Amino acid sequence: MRYERLTQVLELALELQASRRGLTLADVQERFGFSRRTAERHLQALEMVFGWVETVDSDDRRKHWRMRAPALRQLVRVSPNELAELNAAAERLQRAGLVERAEVVRALATKLRAMQQDRSADALEADFEALLQAEGVAMRPGPRQQLAEGLLALLRRCIRGRWILAFDYVAQGSARRKRVRVCPHGILYGNRTFLVAPVEGEETMRLWRLGNIENPQPTNDTFERHANFDLQRYAKQSFGTFQETPANVVLRFSAKAARDARAFIFHPDQRLQEHDDGTVTVSFKAGGLDEMCWHLVTWGEHVTVERPMRLRRRLAKMCGELAAHHGSDG
Repeated sequence: MRYERLTQVLELALELQASRRGLTLADVQERFGFSRRTAERHLQALEMVFGWVETVDSDDRRKHWRMRAPALRQLVRVSPNELAELNAAAERLQRAGLVERAEVVRALATKLRAMQQDRSADALEADFEALLQAEGVAMRPGPRQQLAEGLLALLRRCIRGRWILAFDYVAQGSARRKRVRVCPHGILYGNRTFLVAPVEGEETMRLWRLGNIENPQPTNDTFERHANFDLQRYAKQSFGTFQETPANVVLRFSAKAARDARAFIFHPDQRLQEHDDGTVTVSFKAGGLDEMCWHLVTWGEHVTVERPMRLRRRLAKMCGELAAHHGSDG
């Protein structure tokens, strides 16, 4: 128990050291499962031991704490498992066509390895190499993006600097090319990666496939970011990335598929209900019914769409068309 408390104190110190804006008491309680009084005691203990705990001004009217203790950096240890996870993440990004992001993750892993003390570097390297040889990332069917070199870095620069971005956009299907000027607000990652940005002078957010962007050029013009725009809230409106009016969705999974359904995240705000017959109901609110259909097909007869009926009809139509297309030898 004493060692557990010591571990919690050190983990809290690292969290405070890593946070630029600091952590509130509520953050500490949620992260470590502390009561308010326990969180206060841990912060007091850190201040007594390290003496580098400080409060940070914020606009949410709550007190934030952080640490700026130089000696604490010497206590940070990187494990072979953590490095292996970074390598696996980089490999998945590479396979998905997100080469720039993969390179950033690999560079981070290299820096972490270089920061380790000499006495542990050899052992760390040996264990890390052993894990690399024992683990791999399986091939996964799906779209592979071919993104222009430097595009992600350019988009991030425009988002941070609030620069209007001009590019040629190739419409999906028609292949028509149009020059547009947009105000980059964010990037959404999924099976494909999208820039979230309204056209200059418009209010409505639009999604732009990064693979369809050509000849991007930052302009010298800036824009005012939508004050109430929240990327996470925007992403939750859809099952995937396609945006449409959200619907109340209720899916019932058979007893045979219940275990998989319980372990699956269909939506960040989903609610799960278990029934006496072994079936499981998952409910959430989202748009993107076509993308739901494409996913639900993979569950076959083990999922039943209970609501909305238009999703049920759309899924039935899609399955009927697939059966008709593949039902003959011709």
